[in-house]
Amino acid sequence: MARPSAPSRPLYLGPRIKRLRRELGLTQQAMAEDMGVSPSYIALIERNQRPLTADLLLRLAATYRLDMADLAAQDRDDHARRLAEALRDPLFAEIDLPALEVADLATSFPGMTEAMLRLHGAYARANQALAEGREAHAATPAADPMGEARRFMGARQHWFAALETRAEALATEIDSAGGSAEWLRQAGVRVRAMPASVMMGALARYDRHNEQLLLDECLGPQRRAWQIGLHIAYTSLRPDIAAIVRGESFASATAAQLVRRALAELGAAALLMPYDRFARAAQALGHDPQALADLFGLEWQHAALRLATLNKPGHEGVPFFLVEQDAAGNVTRRMDGAGFPFAAPSAAGGGGCPLWTLHQAFARPGEVLTQWLEMPHGERFFSVARTVDVPTGPGLPPVRRAMALVCPAAHAPRVAAARGADPQATPATPVGVTCRLCQRTECPARAQPPLGREILPDDYRRAAVPFVFSES
Repeated sequence: MARPSAPSRPLYLGPRIKRLRRELGLTQQAMAEDMGVSPSYIALIERNQRPLTADLLLRLAATYRLDMADLAAQDRDDHARRLAEALRDPLFAEIDLPALEVADLATSFPGMTEAMLRLHGAYARANQALAEGREAHAATPAADPMGEARRFMGARQHWFAALETRAEALATEIDSAGGSAEWLRQAGVRVRAMPASVMMGALARYDRHNEQLLLDECLGPQRRAWQIGLHIAYTSLRPDIAAIVRGESFASATAAQLVRRALAELGAAALLMPYDRFARAAQALGHDPQALADLFGLEWQHAALRLATLNKPGHEGVPFFLVEQDAAGNVTRRMDGAGFPFAAPSAAGGGGCPLWTLHQAFARPGEVLTQWLEMPHGERFFSVARTVDVPTGPGLPPVRRAMALVCPAAHAPRVAAARGADPQATPATPVGVTCRLCQRTECPARAQPPLGREILPDDYRRAAVPFVFSES
């Protein structure tokens, strides 16, 4: 690596150094020993009470094999610019705010600057929402980074040819080496199982300084394989992921980071379940997530995720809609390849349809629930739902979520769980997107009146139905 030139002005990069240290899994004492300074000096740097000297910057880059671009000081100038723009708001019109003081604040106190920017951003979004009569979270794309990331992935159907091609080549190398752990060992990275006291609250941690991947010793073989695959995706597929993100313009850094995470997850799935091999197995096993998970040594949710990404042009699998949510109805993952009408719970629109077994899965943990669904306009779908347990950290109980795979009825005969049933003649549960958008006035599970209907004054006569409506 070429020796970087020394910067010409003091660098206050405290938050970035602290983040780097945590990513490396180091204490202040350990980093201080590596750098040949005292732990108190590292603490002062992290609090921006001391600048990062040129000598220390060079030592950081050399010791931890970092690219100088990773430590660039662009954040300082960007913070100063954004803060100056925010302070031009009429809200601050009566306050004397010299440009030099603004620049000093952004340079010396980046944490406070970021806090002020977040507060002003929330204030501006709330004001715009009030003016337009809509919810604050929908005011701008930047206010909904999760939605922006989902739209980006969905527009491409979760298919990225370059990423899949590179992952398949790596998968071949890994198979030749005798497995992912052995492939990493040959690349100079040891895989070690460690107790919770060493893991610092993480399931997996890459100790870059000692070139070792540390895994929680309580992880089972399937989760261990997934974590190793994720590590390889984050490291060996990093240039491919960066190229995809670099070619787009996101409204916020959070949206870009969420896309990177989603791409890394897709990369791990492609590494552990190469497309052609997995697609052939899916066809042979009737797109059964559990059978596929057992074949590839992973868990149900990993196979379900891969089933929802079989979108290679000319070699597509069954089009699946995938959703994952917690017990409160918060959607943690959504991938649409089936055109399934779905609305996330919201204050304005209410929750999803309670008749869908996705919402009943928590009462029957681990059980696979199949169901035929019929939408108000007659479209039919086949759903497979169950709970999945997501690990959270060493010594902590997993988080339980419900996940469903849904395909159009026309494709259901290709799914083992639906074979033998007539997609059009089999009784189906009448469901809707949400109660507000469903016009089935006789539904006993209805929680809200639908839009465009008036509630009649004699609703007490029919106790089985919470609302009785007139025609709109």
